[in-house]
Amino acid sequence: MAGTSTTEKGSYWNLQVETMPRKRLAKLQLERLRKTVRRTYEKIPFYREAMDRAGFGPDDLSSLDDLVRLPTTTKDDLRLGYPLGFLTCSQEEIVRFHASSGTTGVPVIAAYTRKDMELWGDVMARCLVAAGVQPGMFVHNAYGYGLFTGGLGFQAGIQRLGAAEVPMSGGMTQRQVSFLADLGSQVLTCTPSYALVIAETARGLGVDLAADPRLQIGIFGAEVWTDSIRQQVEAALGLRAYNIYGLTEIIGPGVAAECPAHRGLHIQEDWFLPEILDPDTGESLPPGEQGELCLTTLKEAMPLLRFRTKDLTRLDPDPCPCGRTTVRMDPVLGRSDDMLTIRGVNVFPSEIEIILLRHGEFSPNYQVVVDREHLMDTLEVRVEVTPAVWEAGSSVLDSLEALLRQELLELLAVSAKVQLVAPGWMPRSEGKAKRIVDRRDLDAKKHGSR
Repeated sequence: MAGTSTTEKGSYWNLQVETMPRKRLAKLQLERLRKTVRRTYEKIPFYREAMDRAGFGPDDLSSLDDLVRLPTTTKDDLRLGYPLGFLTCSQEEIVRFHASSGTTGVPVIAAYTRKDMELWGDVMARCLVAAGVQPGMFVHNAYGYGLFTGGLGFQAGIQRLGAAEVPMSGGMTQRQVSFLADLGSQVLTCTPSYALVIAETARGLGVDLAADPRLQIGIFGAEVWTDSIRQQVEAALGLRAYNIYGLTEIIGPGVAAECPAHRGLHIQEDWFLPEILDPDTGESLPPGEQGELCLTTLKEAMPLLRFRTKDLTRLDPDPCPCGRTTVRMDPVLGRSDDMLTIRGVNVFPSEIEIILLRHGEFSPNYQVVVDREHLMDTLEVRVEVTPAVWEAGSSVLDSLEALLRQELLELLAVSAKVQLVAPGWMPRSEGKAKRIVDRRDLDAKKHGSR
Protein backbone atom coordinates (compact mmCIF):
# COMPACT_ATOMS: atom_id res chain seq x y z
CA MET A 1 0.00 0.00 0.00
CA ALA A 2 1.29 3.46 -0.91
CA GLY A 3 2.50 5.83 1.78
CA THR A 4 5.70 7.65 2.59
CA SER A 5 8.61 5.32 3.35
CA THR A 6 12.13 6.35 4.27
CA THR A 7 15.31 4.30 3.76
CA GLU A 8 18.98 5.16 3.99
CA LYS A 9 18.78 6.30 0.34
CA GLY A 10 15.83 8.63 0.72
CA SER A 11 12.04 8.84 0.81
CA TYR A 12 9.51 7.10 -1.43
CA TRP A 13 5.76 7.19 -1.85
CA ASN A 14 5.50 3.60 -3.13
CA LEU A 15 8.73 1.87 -2.14
CA GLN A 16 7.73 -1.47 -3.65
CA VAL A 17 6.98 -0.07 -7.11
CA GLU A 18 9.67 2.62 -7.27
CA THR A 19 12.45 0.15 -6.37
CA MET A 20 10.99 -2.90 -8.11
CA PRO A 21 13.57 -5.23 -9.74
CA ARG A 22 13.64 -4.71 -13.48
CA LYS A 23 12.51 -8.25 -14.35
CA ARG A 24 9.47 -7.96 -12.13
CA LEU A 25 8.71 -4.50 -13.54
CA ALA A 26 8.91 -5.85 -17.09
CA LYS A 27 6.43 -8.60 -16.21
CA LEU A 28 4.01 -6.01 -14.81
CA GLN A 29 4.46 -3.76 -17.86
CA LEU A 30 3.74 -6.62 -20.29
CA GLU A 31 0.63 -7.65 -18.37
CA ARG A 32 -0.76 -4.11 -18.48
CA LEU A 33 0.32 -3.57 -22.08
CA ARG A 34 -1.53 -6.67 -23.26
CA LYS A 35 -4.74 -5.48 -21.60
CA THR A 36 -4.30 -2.01 -23.08
CA VAL A 37 -3.64 -3.23 -26.61
CA ARG A 38 -6.67 -5.52 -26.44
CA ARG A 39 -8.87 -2.67 -25.20
CA THR A 40 -7.67 -0.15 -27.77
CA TYR A 41 -8.10 -2.69 -30.60
CA GLU A 42 -11.67 -3.42 -29.54
CA LYS A 43 -12.76 0.12 -28.71
CA ILE A 44 -10.86 2.55 -30.96
CA PRO A 45 -11.30 2.26 -34.76
CA PHE A 46 -8.02 4.16 -35.40
CA TYR A 47 -5.96 1.48 -33.64
CA ARG A 48 -7.94 -1.46 -34.99
CA GLU A 49 -7.47 -0.26 -38.57
CA ALA A 50 -3.77 0.49 -38.03
CA MET A 51 -3.10 -2.93 -36.48
CA ASP A 52 -5.05 -4.71 -39.20
CA ARG A 53 -3.01 -2.91 -41.87
CA ALA A 54 0.21 -3.95 -40.13
CA GLY A 55 -0.95 -7.53 -39.71
CA PHE A 56 -0.20 -7.38 -35.98
CA GLY A 57 -2.97 -7.71 -33.44
CA PRO A 58 -3.43 -8.17 -29.68
CA ASP A 59 -2.91 -11.95 -29.89
CA ASP A 60 0.54 -11.39 -31.45
CA LEU A 61 1.94 -9.41 -28.52
CA SER A 62 4.29 -11.81 -26.74
CA SER A 63 6.97 -9.55 -25.21
CA LEU A 64 7.84 -5.90 -24.60
CA ASP A 65 10.08 -6.09 -27.67
CA ASP A 66 6.87 -6.20 -29.72
CA LEU A 67 6.04 -2.66 -28.64
CA VAL A 68 7.80 -1.32 -31.75
CA ARG A 69 5.34 -3.25 -33.95
CA LEU A 70 2.39 -1.27 -32.64
CA PRO A 71 1.17 1.89 -34.43
CA THR A 72 2.37 5.30 -33.31
CA THR A 73 -0.05 8.09 -32.41
CA THR A 74 0.36 11.81 -33.08
CA LYS A 75 -1.45 14.90 -31.89
CA ASP A 76 -2.94 15.23 -35.38
CA ASP A 77 -4.44 11.73 -35.02
CA LEU A 78 -6.06 12.80 -31.76
CA ARG A 79 -7.44 15.96 -33.36
CA LEU A 80 -9.01 13.87 -36.14
CA GLY A 81 -10.70 11.85 -33.40
CA TYR A 82 -12.03 14.99 -31.67
CA PRO A 83 -13.77 15.06 -29.31
CA LEU A 84 -14.12 11.50 -27.96
CA GLY A 85 -12.91 9.21 -30.72
CA PHE A 86 -10.17 7.69 -28.52
CA LEU A 87 -12.33 6.65 -25.58
CA THR A 88 -12.16 3.04 -24.39
CA CYS A 89 -14.80 3.46 -21.67
CA SER A 90 -18.42 4.54 -21.63
CA GLN A 91 -19.17 8.24 -21.33
CA GLU A 92 -20.92 7.53 -18.03
CA GLU A 93 -17.59 6.42 -16.52
CA ILE A 94 -15.86 9.77 -17.21
CA VAL A 95 -15.40 12.03 -14.17
CA ARG A 96 -13.03 14.72 -15.55
CA PHE A 97 -11.98 16.38 -18.81
CA HIS A 98 -8.83 18.34 -19.58
CA ALA A 99 -7.57 19.72 -22.89
CA SER A 100 -4.40 20.99 -24.49
CA SER A 101 -4.36 24.27 -26.37
CA GLY A 102 -5.83 24.13 -29.85
CA THR A 103 -3.23 25.98 -31.90
CA THR A 104 -4.89 24.76 -35.10
CA GLY A 105 -8.38 25.50 -33.79
CA VAL A 106 -8.96 21.92 -32.61
CA PRO A 107 -7.87 21.11 -29.04
CA VAL A 108 -6.89 17.66 -27.82
CA ILE A 109 -9.33 16.36 -25.24
CA ALA A 110 -8.19 14.15 -22.36
CA ALA A 111 -10.76 12.14 -20.40
CA TYR A 112 -10.37 10.51 -16.99
CA THR A 113 -12.26 7.81 -15.13
CA ARG A 114 -12.29 7.63 -11.35
CA LYS A 115 -9.51 5.03 -11.55
CA ASP A 116 -7.46 7.38 -13.76
CA MET A 117 -7.85 10.15 -11.21
CA GLU A 118 -6.61 7.82 -8.46
CA LEU A 119 -3.65 6.86 -10.66
CA TRP A 120 -2.87 10.54 -11.33
CA GLY A 121 -2.89 11.38 -7.64
CA ASP A 122 -0.64 8.40 -6.93
CA VAL A 123 2.05 9.18 -9.53
CA MET A 124 1.99 12.84 -8.52
CA ALA A 125 2.49 11.84 -4.89
CA ARG A 126 5.55 9.85 -6.00
CA CYS A 127 6.96 12.93 -7.73
CA LEU A 128 6.33 15.17 -4.74
CA VAL A 129 7.93 12.77 -2.25
CA ALA A 130 10.93 12.31 -4.57
CA ALA A 131 11.51 16.08 -4.30
CA GLY A 132 11.31 15.95 -0.49
CA VAL A 133 7.70 17.00 0.07
CA GLN A 134 6.21 15.41 3.19
CA PRO A 135 2.72 15.22 4.71
CA GLY A 136 1.88 18.38 6.60
CA MET A 137 4.01 20.70 4.47
CA PHE A 138 2.42 23.81 2.94
CA VAL A 139 2.52 23.69 -0.88
CA HIS A 140 2.00 26.98 -2.73
CA ASN A 141 0.52 25.83 -6.06
CA ALA A 142 0.85 28.56 -8.70
CA TYR A 143 0.17 26.40 -11.76
CA GLY A 144 -2.91 27.42 -13.74
CA TYR A 145 -6.26 25.79 -12.98
CA GLY A 146 -8.90 24.87 -15.54
CA LEU A 147 -8.53 22.81 -18.70
CA PHE A 148 -4.73 23.04 -18.33
CA THR A 149 -3.63 19.98 -16.32
CA GLY A 150 -0.98 21.70 -14.19
CA GLY A 151 -2.85 23.12 -11.22
CA LEU A 152 -5.36 20.31 -10.72
CA GLY A 153 -2.74 17.65 -11.39
CA PHE A 154 -0.57 18.97 -8.59
CA GLN A 155 -3.64 19.30 -6.40
CA ALA A 156 -4.39 15.59 -6.83
CA GLY A 157 -0.89 14.66 -5.66
CA ILE A 158 -0.83 17.13 -2.78
CA GLN A 159 -4.14 15.81 -1.45
CA ARG A 160 -3.06 12.19 -1.94
CA LEU A 161 0.14 12.84 -0.01
CA GLY A 162 -1.58 14.66 2.82
CA ALA A 163 0.19 18.00 2.44
CA ALA A 164 -1.62 21.34 2.73
CA GLU A 165 -2.30 23.09 -0.57
CA VAL A 166 -2.45 26.83 -1.16
CA PRO A 167 -4.31 26.78 -4.54
CA MET A 168 -3.14 30.16 -5.87
CA SER A 169 -3.21 29.40 -9.61
CA GLY A 170 -1.38 31.96 -11.79
CA GLY A 171 -1.61 35.74 -11.75
CA MET A 172 -1.95 38.37 -9.01
CA THR A 173 1.79 38.09 -8.42
CA GLN A 174 1.92 40.56 -5.54
CA ARG A 175 -0.64 38.44 -3.75
CA GLN A 176 1.47 35.35 -4.48
CA VAL A 177 4.38 37.03 -2.70
CA SER A 178 2.21 37.97 0.27
CA PHE A 179 0.87 34.45 0.72
CA LEU A 180 4.32 32.90 0.38
CA ALA A 181 5.68 35.21 3.06
CA ASP A 182 2.68 35.17 5.38
CA LEU A 183 1.93 31.44 5.34
CA GLY A 184 5.55 30.35 5.13
CA SER A 185 4.99 27.65 2.52
CA GLN A 186 7.85 25.16 2.28
CA VAL A 187 7.11 24.25 -1.36
CA LEU A 188 6.49 26.31 -4.51
CA THR A 189 5.06 24.76 -7.69
CA CYS A 190 4.77 26.68 -10.98
CA THR A 191 6.60 27.15 -14.28
CA PRO A 192 10.26 28.12 -13.85
CA SER A 193 9.73 31.38 -15.73
CA TYR A 194 6.90 32.35 -13.37
CA ALA A 195 9.08 31.49 -10.37
CA LEU A 196 11.49 34.15 -11.59
CA VAL A 197 8.60 36.61 -11.98
CA ILE A 198 7.57 35.92 -8.37
CA ALA A 199 11.14 36.48 -7.18
CA GLU A 200 11.43 39.72 -9.18
CA THR A 201 8.10 40.99 -7.83
CA ALA A 202 9.14 40.11 -4.27
CA ARG A 203 12.34 42.14 -4.63
CA GLY A 204 10.32 45.10 -5.86
CA LEU A 205 8.14 44.83 -2.76
CA GLY A 206 11.14 44.64 -0.47
CA VAL A 207 10.52 40.97 0.37
CA ASP A 208 13.57 38.69 0.37
CA LEU A 209 12.14 35.23 -0.24
CA ALA A 210 15.64 33.80 -0.60
CA ALA A 211 16.33 34.71 3.03
CA ASP A 212 13.23 32.88 4.28
CA PRO A 213 14.41 29.45 5.53
CA ARG A 214 10.87 28.06 5.35
CA LEU A 215 10.80 27.96 1.52
CA GLN A 216 12.84 24.86 0.73
CA ILE A 217 11.58 23.10 -2.40
CA GLY A 218 10.51 24.21 -5.88
CA ILE A 219 8.94 21.82 -8.40
CA PHE A 220 8.92 23.39 -11.83
CA GLY A 221 7.81 22.19 -15.26
CA ALA A 222 5.50 22.76 -18.25
CA GLU A 223 8.29 24.42 -20.25
CA VAL A 224 11.85 23.67 -21.34
CA TRP A 225 14.40 25.00 -18.84
CA THR A 226 18.12 24.63 -18.46
CA ASP A 227 20.52 24.24 -15.55
CA SER A 228 21.29 27.94 -15.96
CA ILE A 229 17.66 28.77 -15.19
CA ARG A 230 17.78 26.31 -12.29
CA GLN A 231 20.69 28.21 -10.78
CA GLN A 232 18.89 31.53 -11.26
CA VAL A 233 15.72 30.26 -9.60
CA GLU A 234 17.55 28.64 -6.69
CA ALA A 235 19.55 31.81 -6.03
CA ALA A 236 16.50 34.09 -6.34
CA LEU A 237 14.26 32.03 -4.04
CA GLY A 238 16.69 30.20 -1.77
CA LEU A 239 15.24 26.77 -2.49
CA ARG A 240 16.24 23.56 -4.25
CA ALA A 241 14.64 23.24 -7.69
CA TYR A 242 13.28 19.98 -9.12
CA ASN A 243 12.16 19.30 -12.66
CA ILE A 244 8.85 17.55 -13.41
CA TYR A 245 7.51 16.35 -16.76
CA GLY A 246 4.09 15.53 -18.11
CA LEU A 247 1.69 16.26 -20.92
CA THR A 248 -2.07 16.38 -21.26
CA GLU A 249 -2.27 13.56 -23.78
CA ILE A 250 -0.61 11.10 -21.40
CA ILE A 251 -2.07 12.19 -18.04
CA GLY A 252 -0.70 15.65 -17.15
CA PRO A 253 2.17 16.33 -14.75
CA GLY A 254 3.45 13.21 -13.02
CA VAL A 255 4.87 11.23 -15.94
CA ALA A 256 8.43 11.80 -14.69
CA ALA A 257 10.26 13.82 -12.05
CA GLU A 258 13.69 14.39 -10.54
CA CYS A 259 14.96 12.83 -7.34
CA PRO A 260 17.61 14.42 -5.06
CA ALA A 261 20.41 12.96 -7.22
CA HIS A 262 19.42 15.33 -10.06
CA ARG A 263 20.59 12.83 -12.69
CA GLY A 264 17.51 12.98 -14.86
CA LEU A 265 13.78 12.49 -14.35
CA HIS A 266 12.47 9.10 -13.23
CA ILE A 267 9.66 7.92 -15.52
CA GLN A 268 6.78 6.15 -13.76
CA GLU A 269 7.33 3.11 -15.93
CA ASP A 270 4.66 0.90 -14.43
CA TRP A 271 2.11 3.15 -16.19
CA PHE A 272 4.04 4.95 -18.94
CA LEU A 273 6.28 2.95 -21.29
CA PRO A 274 9.04 5.12 -22.83
CA GLU A 275 10.88 4.80 -26.13
CA ILE A 276 13.21 7.07 -28.06
CA LEU A 277 12.55 7.43 -31.78
CA ASP A 278 14.45 9.04 -34.60
CA PRO A 279 12.31 12.16 -35.14
CA ASP A 280 12.73 11.95 -38.91
CA THR A 281 12.36 8.22 -39.61
CA GLY A 282 10.37 7.07 -36.60
CA GLU A 283 12.82 4.22 -36.03
CA SER A 284 13.42 3.10 -32.45
CA LEU A 285 16.78 4.17 -30.98
CA PRO A 286 18.78 2.40 -28.25
CA PRO A 287 19.20 3.77 -24.70
CA GLY A 288 21.65 6.66 -24.57
CA GLU A 289 20.73 7.97 -28.04
CA GLN A 290 19.05 11.35 -28.24
CA GLY A 291 15.75 11.52 -30.08
CA GLU A 292 12.01 12.01 -29.73
CA LEU A 293 10.32 10.68 -26.61
CA CYS A 294 7.48 8.26 -27.39
CA LEU A 295 5.15 7.15 -24.59
CA THR A 296 2.58 4.39 -24.27
CA THR A 297 0.12 5.12 -21.47
CA LEU A 298 -1.70 2.31 -19.72
CA LYS A 299 -4.49 4.30 -18.05
CA GLU A 300 -8.19 3.54 -18.44
CA ALA A 301 -10.28 6.15 -20.27
CA MET A 302 -7.94 7.14 -23.12
CA PRO A 303 -4.87 4.90 -23.25
CA LEU A 304 -2.53 5.83 -26.09
CA LEU A 305 -0.15 3.57 -27.96
CA ARG A 306 3.28 5.00 -28.73
CA PHE A 307 2.33 8.67 -28.55
CA ARG A 308 4.97 10.82 -30.26
CA THR A 309 5.54 13.72 -27.87
CA LYS A 310 7.94 15.71 -30.12
CA ASP A 311 10.02 16.31 -26.97
CA LEU A 312 13.72 15.64 -27.55
CA THR A 313 15.63 13.79 -24.84
CA ARG A 314 17.51 10.56 -24.10
CA LEU A 315 16.90 7.64 -21.73
CA ASP A 316 19.33 6.52 -19.05
CA PRO A 317 18.73 2.99 -17.69
CA ASP A 318 21.75 2.98 -15.35
CA PRO A 319 21.13 2.58 -11.61
CA CYS A 320 20.38 5.80 -9.72
CA PRO A 321 21.94 6.59 -6.32
CA CYS A 322 18.44 7.25 -4.95
CA GLY A 323 17.57 3.55 -5.20
CA ARG A 324 14.76 3.93 -7.74
CA THR A 325 14.99 1.37 -10.54
CA THR A 326 12.89 3.22 -13.11
CA VAL A 327 14.57 4.54 -16.23
CA ARG A 328 15.41 8.24 -16.30
CA MET A 329 15.01 10.79 -19.06
CA ASP A 330 17.25 13.80 -19.54
CA PRO A 331 15.65 17.22 -19.14
CA VAL A 332 13.95 18.01 -22.44
CA LEU A 333 16.32 19.80 -24.81
CA GLY A 334 13.46 21.18 -26.86
CA ARG A 335 10.67 20.10 -29.14
CA SER A 336 11.28 18.87 -32.65
CA ASP A 337 8.67 21.36 -33.84
CA ASP A 338 10.31 24.20 -31.85
CA MET A 339 13.68 23.65 -33.48
CA LEU A 340 14.54 26.66 -35.60
CA THR A 341 16.17 26.05 -38.95
CA ILE A 342 18.01 29.24 -39.83
CA ARG A 343 19.96 29.33 -43.08
CA GLY A 344 20.22 25.54 -42.96
CA VAL A 345 21.40 25.40 -39.34
CA ASN A 346 19.30 23.76 -36.60
CA VAL A 347 19.06 25.92 -33.47
CA PHE A 348 17.21 25.28 -30.20
CA PRO A 349 16.21 28.19 -27.95
CA SER A 350 17.70 26.28 -25.00
CA GLU A 351 21.13 26.47 -26.66
CA ILE A 352 20.80 30.25 -26.87
CA GLU A 353 19.68 30.38 -23.24
CA ILE A 354 22.82 28.52 -22.11
CA ILE A 355 25.00 31.10 -23.86
CA LEU A 356 23.08 34.04 -22.38
CA LEU A 357 23.14 32.85 -18.80
CA ARG A 358 26.86 32.19 -18.75
CA HIS A 359 27.19 35.88 -18.12
CA GLY A 360 26.05 37.62 -14.95
CA GLU A 361 25.28 40.77 -16.93
CA PHE A 362 22.20 39.20 -18.58
CA SER A 363 18.88 38.30 -16.94
CA PRO A 364 16.89 35.13 -17.79
CA ASN A 365 14.31 37.28 -19.60
CA TYR A 366 14.97 36.96 -23.32
CA GLN A 367 13.27 36.47 -26.66
CA VAL A 368 14.42 34.96 -29.95
CA VAL A 369 12.99 36.63 -33.06
CA VAL A 370 13.32 34.95 -36.45
CA ASP A 371 12.38 36.79 -39.62
CA ARG A 372 13.07 36.74 -43.34
CA GLU A 373 14.54 39.62 -45.30
CA HIS A 374 15.18 39.43 -49.04
CA LEU A 375 14.67 35.61 -48.96
CA MET A 376 17.29 35.30 -46.20
CA ASP A 377 16.53 34.12 -42.64
CA THR A 378 17.53 36.50 -39.88
CA LEU A 379 18.01 35.83 -36.17
CA GLU A 380 17.69 38.44 -33.45
CA VAL A 381 18.24 37.81 -29.74
CA ARG A 382 16.73 40.30 -27.32
CA VAL A 383 17.79 40.03 -23.70
CA GLU A 384 17.41 42.16 -20.60
CA VAL A 385 20.57 43.26 -18.81
CA THR A 386 20.96 43.87 -15.10
CA PRO A 387 20.21 47.36 -13.71
CA ALA A 388 23.93 47.98 -13.10
CA VAL A 389 24.82 47.21 -16.72
CA TRP A 390 22.00 49.37 -18.06
CA GLU A 391 23.10 52.29 -15.93
CA ALA A 392 26.73 51.85 -17.05
CA GLY A 393 25.87 53.34 -20.43
CA SER A 394 26.25 52.72 -24.14
CA SER A 395 29.94 51.80 -24.23
CA VAL A 396 29.41 48.84 -21.87
CA LEU A 397 26.27 47.81 -23.73
CA ASP A 398 28.04 47.98 -27.09
CA SER A 399 30.86 45.77 -25.78
CA LEU A 400 28.44 43.19 -24.41
CA GLU A 401 26.47 43.13 -27.66
CA ALA A 402 29.66 42.48 -29.62
CA LEU A 403 30.69 39.73 -27.20
CA LEU A 404 27.31 38.02 -27.40
CA ARG A 405 27.22 38.20 -31.21
CA GLN A 406 30.62 36.52 -31.35
CA GLU A 407 29.66 33.75 -28.94
CA LEU A 408 26.43 33.02 -30.80
CA LEU A 409 28.33 32.80 -34.07
CA GLU A 410 31.00 30.50 -32.63
CA LEU A 411 28.65 28.11 -30.85
CA LEU A 412 25.66 28.08 -33.19
CA ALA A 413 27.40 28.77 -36.51
CA VAL A 414 24.74 31.42 -37.17
CA SER A 415 25.19 35.18 -37.16
CA ALA A 416 22.65 37.01 -35.03
CA LYS A 417 21.65 40.54 -34.25
CA VAL A 418 21.74 41.26 -30.52
CA GLN A 419 19.53 43.80 -28.79
CA LEU A 420 20.21 44.48 -25.12
CA VAL A 421 17.19 46.00 -23.40
CA ALA A 422 16.44 47.60 -20.05
CA PRO A 423 15.36 45.62 -16.98
CA GLY A 424 11.60 45.04 -17.10
CA TRP A 425 11.41 45.58 -20.88
CA MET A 426 10.31 42.01 -21.70
CA PRO A 427 6.68 41.02 -21.06
CA ARG A 428 6.27 38.77 -18.01
CA SER A 429 4.32 35.52 -18.24
CA GLU A 430 2.10 34.01 -15.55
CA GLY A 431 2.45 30.60 -17.21
CA LYS A 432 4.72 29.39 -19.97
CA ALA A 433 7.19 32.00 -21.19
CA LYS A 434 7.01 32.89 -24.88
CA ARG A 435 10.63 32.65 -25.97
CA ILE A 436 10.26 32.37 -29.76
CA VAL A 437 8.73 34.81 -32.23
CA ASP A 438 8.94 33.35 -35.74
CA ARG A 439 7.75 35.92 -38.25
CA ARG A 440 8.52 33.83 -41.32
CA ASP A 441 5.02 32.34 -41.25
CA LEU A 442 6.38 29.11 -42.69
CA ASP A 443 3.64 27.00 -41.18
CA ALA A 444 0.85 29.09 -42.72
CA LYS A 445 2.47 28.87 -46.15
CA LYS A 446 3.01 25.11 -45.81
CA HIS A 447 -0.71 24.58 -45.10
CA GLY A 448 -1.84 27.06 -47.75
CA SER A 449 -3.54 29.44 -45.34
CA ARG A 450 -3.56 33.20 -45.71
